[in-house]
Amino acid sequence: MATKAKTGNIVEDKLNALWDLQSLDSEIDKIRQVRGELPLEVQDLEDEVAGLETRLSKLEEEAKQYEEAITARKNAIKDSKAAIKKYTEQQNSVRNNREFESLNKEIEYQNLEIQLSEKKMKELAASMDAKKEVEEEVKERYSERTKHLKAKKKELDDIVKETEKEESSLLKKSKAAEALIEPRLLNAYNRLRGSARNGLAVVKVERDSCGGCFNKIPPQRQLDIKTYKKIIVCEHCGRILVDKEETEA
Repeated sequence: MATKAKTGNIVEDKLNALWDLQSLDSEIDKIRQVRGELPLEVQDLEDEVAGLETRLSKLEEEAKQYEEAITARKNAIKDSKAAIKKYTEQQNSVRNNREFESLNKEIEYQNLEIQLSEKKMKELAASMDAKKEVEEEVKERYSERTKHLKAKKKELDDIVKETEKEESSLLKKSKAAEALIEPRLLNAYNRLRGSARNGLAVVKVERDSCGGCFNKIPPQRQLDIKTYKKIIVCEHCGRILVDKEETEA
């Protein structure tokens, strides 16, 4: 939309500039509305996939720790068996019953250690199997969500490609229109845009009502809007009001 020529009326020029900016920003909003909730869906999926990756990494690390613990128990059993063999051989050359009983206690202790290691190995194996089962479920979920994310990204990329040229052009025009508006007024406009429904900060008077909230505007206030003596805002919603005929393209 081309910026309107200056009229000599400062207030009218300001309102025309604001209306031009609002018209451009509304066109940009329409383009972005076509994307709907897709950007948020993509972001949510990216966060979910990242979370699943972290969980998978943690599960894999835990499984590795279980494997290392099982290996340590296997080695402990080997050491105990080697000790039993050594003590059994030493029993053949003892000099008295006390030495024999001492070695016998050592053998009993090593047998208990073997039993304990075997019990721990079973517990570790059961825990590792449970973790691997969870890991498989997470992997399946990760694969499914990754495919879904890829599809959603493609859908979003296709929409963006269709509209990016038009959006880029409108954004440049919007920036140029902003440059024509004094900072204080531009800040007020941006605040209204951020809080108003559909991003409408500047609206026309239509059928004697505010084009934003549709509340009736008193006749005297309508006259003030038409005369451009000052910037008038809606008493109900705070939007900036402009005269329809004077601001049509």
